Amino acid sequence: MRGLVRETTLSPADLIQPLFATAGTDLRDPIEGMPGINRYSIAALVEEAGEVLEAGIPAVLLFGVPSEKDEAGTGAYDDEGVVQMTVRALKEAHPDLIVITDVCLCEYTDHGHCGFVRDGRVDNDVTVELLARTAISHAEAGADIVAPSDMMDGRIGSIRYQLDEEGFPDTAILSYAAKFSSAFYGPFREAVGSAPQFGDRRGYQLDPANSDEAIREAKLDLEEGADALMVKPASHYLDIVRRVKDETGAPVAAFQVSGEYAVIRAAGANGWLDEQAAALESLVTIRRAGADFIVTYFAKEAAGWLK
Repeated sequence: MRGLVRETTLSPADLIQPLFATAGTDLRDPIEGMPGINRYSIAALVEEAGEVLEAGIPAVLLFGVPSEKDEAGTGAYDDEGVVQMTVRALKEAHPDLIVITDVCLCEYTDHGHCGFVRDGRVDNDVTVELLARTAISHAEAGADIVAPSDMMDGRIGSIRYQLDEEGFPDTAILSYAAKFSSAFYGPFREAVGSAPQFGDRRGYQLDPANSDEAIREAKLDLEEGADALMVKPASHYLDIVRRVKDETGAPVAAFQVSGEYAVIRAAGANGWLDEQAAALESLVTIRRAGADFIVTYFAKEAAGWLK
């Protein structure tokens, strides 16, 4: 009877599994700060993605871990980069899988910032040009959705224009519209080696104290051509998820980030709480707040629990 009157539902179809692609062969490299999550070489990632799809999860979000990094993050827009090659392999092996690619430079720069650095500061306009190049290279490889996570001003408009000009009008944009400067990104930065080598990212990521600013950013991204909006992190920003959904009416995603995942994992491993129950409860609350779909490292496991 309780199920009959339940207001919020959660199913594998509501989830997106993040995956880390790296160079190498037959590689499944565990990430210390994210128990149960690995970096995968391309063939291994294709196999893992097949299991994700079989679990009923419709999409994956790809992050790249290049073998070399440089000041300009050239690996991000290299046609033979690790993400580009992985996308091609995924679309060949699993044509029904929705492939979303992270569009940012932080995984590829030797300084760890999300853009091109000039005189110790991120140059917004140059970065936007490089992000558009990255998005085009992903679309050419076969990505269904590109997801800019950099938080540079004007990047959605530039990416939408370039995609249309290059013949990819159907490639959708999932914008990280409200990405906050959060303490919960630590395990991810370990996974891809993207911790800033100087300063921090408060110059381009949102202040956790601000709500109205997040709504302004979301509306601007919609005006520039975003198809869906992302709030990141998720669990500690449920009020933002709700406001973005109510005030834009657009499709809204929420990213349960690495630190949120790691906290539940650690507490479960220590017997402080029921890991499965806590993970599922956290996902239900994100859905209840208004997220249409959730990016979570629990996706594959949660799909099994739900079944």
